[in-house]
Amino acid sequence: MEKDDLTYKIIGCAMKVHNTLGNGFQEVIYQRCLAIELERADLSFQRELEQIIHYDGIEVGTRRADFVIEDKLIVEIKAVINLEDVHLAQAKNYVVAYDFPHGLLINFGSVSLQYKLVFNSKYQKSQKHNLQDYRITE
Repeated sequence: MEKDDLTYKIIGCAMKVHNTLGNGFQEVIYQRCLAIELERADLSFQRELEQIIHYDGIEVGTRRADFVIEDKLIVEIKAVINLEDVHLAQAKNYVVAYDFPHGLLINFGSVSLQYKLVFNSKYQKSQKHNLQDYRITE
């Protein structure tokens, strides 16, 4: 899946924060600064939106994604030296729990801003099918 306009705007906001602050701050500082940039970009968002987690139809707890933007995309932020598989798994779990097609994992802790698109496999089959249909009609 290619990055859409919303994803580009969010990455642009994150780049501005990273270019201004650099690395080395706590995650909460980057979260607050990203919120400022998202407001300046006129994007609607919610911070720390709680989602109930179910197991086999039973409520087992809650999780909070760092940002839900435009009610379309989950953004999870980190402030670590390098992203690891556990961070990707966490971001993917949020995308699935909130039932969004994709999300974005952003790391402010490295020398260069890192970001990864994260996908909900529930939606991937239909997107691949649509892409194949598009290619056939070209």
